[in-house]
Amino acid sequence: MASFRAARRMFCAAAETAAAPVPTSRWEKLKSSKAGVWCRSMFSDYKEACREIVVGAWERPLKTSVYATLLGGAWACFYTKPDQSSFEAVLLERSNQLGLLSPWIRSATSDGHVQSLVKLRNESRLRYISLGLLSLIYHADYDPDTMLYEAQCSNLSVPWRDLPQRVLDIGFSGRWWILDSKMKDYDINEEEFKHLPAYMQVTLPPSVQEVERNERLHRESLFPLAVEEEDKGTDIVPRKESVSEESQIKAVKEEQTQS
Repeated sequence: MASFRAARRMFCAAAETAAAPVPTSRWEKLKSSKAGVWCRSMFSDYKEACREIVVGAWERPLKTSVYATLLGGAWACFYTKPDQSSFEAVLLERSNQLGLLSPWIRSATSDGHVQSLVKLRNESRLRYISLGLLSLIYHADYDPDTMLYEAQCSNLSVPWRDLPQRVLDIGFSGRWWILDSKMKDYDINEEEFKHLPAYMQVTLPPSVQEVERNERLHRESLFPLAVEEEDKGTDIVPRKESVSEESQIKAVKEEQTQS
């Protein structure tokens, strides 16, 4: 029975081979090969997937817009992610800004943070790592060229769980956020105002009305002062009244003396 089944399969395969058209060109041979069949099946799968994406986007426009926004935001964050060279350029620029100020004017917070970063950079202990959408700057214990055993042994390296404690700055959307926050009001020395009361240490930006009032007073200060002339008639009338009163008083005294 088994030999009969094997013979039948052999005859069926031979009949199908005889019935199938024999490829004549190289293109037909390539299409009928295993690589051609695999490429055609992969192309049909991608075609069907694209069709389903278009149909799903047409049926659910809100969901599609949300997904498109998220993908576009992720691409923008990845494209604008700062690198290590940008951090060094920003660090040198901030250091130059502080160098132009007197030590009595610099902010202690800004100056201390920038000086610590510059020291780590000079010691080649700053490290850069990219996490896809953002970048991190952290500090290491040794220079990578140091030939000490503690620096070269992989078993003594810093574990990944200690990385959050070593992070110095976060780069996202083209900015280094911690360095920018430390440089806020870098030209104001807080130590000069620590003896003042708390309500005097806090300063608020002027309102729109105060700005308009100051501008109006400044414009009015540019005009010359207008001096009004005194009215001459106002000095004559009281003089006449005073003269008539004196004559009346004299007449009354003369009458009293005659009587």
